[in-house]
Amino acid sequence: MRHEPADPQLACIYCRMSEDREGGGLGIDRQREDCEKLAQQLGLTIVRVYADNDLSAYSGKPRPDYQRMLDAIRNGTHGAVIAWHTDRLHRSPRELEEYIDVCEPRSVQTRTVKAGALDLTTATGRMIARQLGVQARYEVERMIERQRRARDQKVQRGEWSGGPRPYGWKADGITPVPEEIAVIQEVTEAVLAGASIRSLAISLNDRGLLTSTGAQWDGGTLARMLKRPRNAGILQHRGEEAGPAQWDAAVGEPAWRSLRAVLDDPSRIPTASNVRKYLGSGLYLCGVCGRHLTSFTHGNGRPMKYACRKNGCVMRDLVKLDKWVQAHLLQRLQEPDAADLFAAPEASEAVDVRQAQTDLRAARESLDQLAISFGAGEIDMQEWRVARESARSRKAKAEAILSTAVAVSPLADLLGVPDVEDAWRQRDLPQRRAAIDFAMTVHVLPARSGRQRGGAYWDPDGVRIEWKK
Repeated sequence: MRHEPADPQLACIYCRMSEDREGGGLGIDRQREDCEKLAQQLGLTIVRVYADNDLSAYSGKPRPDYQRMLDAIRNGTHGAVIAWHTDRLHRSPRELEEYIDVCEPRSVQTRTVKAGALDLTTATGRMIARQLGVQARYEVERMIERQRRARDQKVQRGEWSGGPRPYGWKADGITPVPEEIAVIQEVTEAVLAGASIRSLAISLNDRGLLTSTGAQWDGGTLARMLKRPRNAGILQHRGEEAGPAQWDAAVGEPAWRSLRAVLDDPSRIPTASNVRKYLGSGLYLCGVCGRHLTSFTHGNGRPMKYACRKNGCVMRDLVKLDKWVQAHLLQRLQEPDAADLFAAPEASEAVDVRQAQTDLRAARESLDQLAISFGAGEIDMQEWRVARESARSRKAKAEAILSTAVAVSPLADLLGVPDVEDAWRQRDLPQRRAAIDFAMTVHVLPARSGRQRGGAYWDPDGVRIEWKK
């Protein structure tokens, strides 16, 4: 379908700067200046300048201003397009065909500073445009192959393959930043002790500690940073672990794998149904039937309750019960033997950390050697697949063992402090729940009615605490 041609004197300029910095290293401003000079030589009037910065024409990601330019051409706003080179407009054959479909029926001219004019109204002109597009795509694919090969070589040497500065290390990816390494260690221990990612992110922001890009932390950003293999001195390449790195680890591998196991636990993902709002929900047990108590309210301003909702065995005042449980825990923490009872536990005797690490290294070496043998033609595809599955299975088993090797006491920072009550008040709800779950089992029995000894209505004999240590 032919369209009424737009005024050929009304031109637009399109500039693009890609991440690969192709185009002689020219920036947006330099491209625009050269295009304006060409427009002046051709006697064209520039109506608008469109620009997309740091967006590759090869990647397939949306280019907002490029799409706005196509819409303007469809509406008859521009009769000519000026670009520094055709590869600034498109490097994808699919995008080129769309550009031809928009410009050809409207007789829109395409002028470039470096590649001359494209006459898309003739078969010869369209053929030349397609040839230029094929050449541009070829150049990009060769560049990507070179970059991938360079990254592969760096990984083989245990080097960092580059990118934005990783939190904890300087821009070279090797030299540690001590203050940030300390934060990684502190937050890792806090998560293993039961702290929530969201509360830790808020704490870091309150302390003025920002990300490596100078932004504030949020839960997702903090979790992704903590889950990086680089924190344990492990290279990551193409989304998978690729062996030991040249830089020093911020945390030990067993601690990091335990952290990953905690953060990858689906039960940690907050939803409307599993977010705990009260201290004892899902922790306290019914002293009659053994089921977990849940919280609820009668409404009309009446006190919150814990109750055995399944069998109706028990119902107790939520606020009073929480205060009673916390008071007993804090009192126990101040007794002389508390440090021995509630210190950070050692790795389980059943978990041989050293052997698991040896097995993990051996499995990784097997996978590397298999890849080399397959590439050299020493084994066929079927042999490679069978051997790879066996090595992967050994690797996964060792990783699973290491993920259970480290536990941190949720009470460690409460032992021996001058004011344990103040330290407790500074904890968020997930940390308090983790501490109670670690230290005690709370059995709640039906309360006796009426005034109790001492004149209070609270029945202390209706709660039985079983210390786990």
